[in-house]
Amino acid sequence: MTRREFLAAVAAGAAGVSVAAPFFRPRYRIDRRARRSRVALLRLEDYSRPIEELLFLGLRLFPVDVHRKTVLLKPNLVDYSPGSAINTHPRLVVAAAEAFRRLGAGNVVVGEGAGHQRDTQLVLFESGYEQELQLHNIPFVDLNRDQLVRMQLAASYTDLECLWLPRTVLAADFIVSMPKVKTHHWSGVTLSMKNMFGVVPGNKYGWPKNILHWVGIQQSVLDVCATVPIHFVIADAVLGMEGNGPLNGSPRPLCTVVLADDPVAADATCARLMGFEPGRIPHIREASRFLGNSSPALIDQAGEVPRRPEMPFQVVPDFQHLRAF
Repeated sequence: MTRREFLAAVAAGAAGVSVAAPFFRPRYRIDRRARRSRVALLRLEDYSRPIEELLFLGLRLFPVDVHRKTVLLKPNLVDYSPGSAINTHPRLVVAAAEAFRRLGAGNVVVGEGAGHQRDTQLVLFESGYEQELQLHNIPFVDLNRDQLVRMQLAASYTDLECLWLPRTVLAADFIVSMPKVKTHHWSGVTLSMKNMFGVVPGNKYGWPKNILHWVGIQQSVLDVCATVPIHFVIADAVLGMEGNGPLNGSPRPLCTVVLADDPVAADATCARLMGFEPGRIPHIREASRFLGNSSPALIDQAGEVPRRPEMPFQVVPDFQHLRAF
């Protein structure tokens, strides 16, 4: 047993993973785990504060090289409801685009394939994205309607052999998942890896990406993220969502932006900030075998000190077992 496997086994045992999450037979053909991962927590009270400089300084904590590269920012842009915490805030997305431009990116584009609302332009307008992106000259691509390319899956947790994926996603050099930190009534949480459902085109796979739901949400997360690598994470935990997410929950402030060079480390950290045990979330537990690190012993922490909440996030009854206390 390697040191990595020993640490993972210790973490899994402490979490009671063997009884809390279903067992997956390993079905991956790659191993993207770094020896160590890095996560940075940035304090941000609200979206009215200056964000670009905060993100720029946060990105400097990582060896990020985007010089002359095409950067794709993938926010969580699902639908719009006034006063809700459904979507990644547009000001955070704009700030990320400007920060990557300052780091020398050749091109920065925002792309999303909304899962519920088929009229993407309506969601862009109502959510404030359209105005913010136009003001800063940031292009947007509707991934639901982009030109598609057939891709063989790099893992086989579902019964799918391939995915038809947007050319814009496959052409990007550096993919940044920008989730809204939320609970989810079907997957427990929706964080950086679940956020990648948005790169799967609704025109091909239905709304809300029905085929992925039919073959298994947890399994689909693994297959999609194995096939479309996440190079960096900027998670919006300034105002998250608890309860009956991802659409009908209640806003829950964490006043934090989570940066990470590893989506598994990012999601494990976000889960802990929500008061959950990440080892009890099937796709996070399984992804730690081959897509990244979930054990705190393998994560270098920067920025703010991570703290668990006084009370865990509220969840629907089926996911009460995720709560760590």
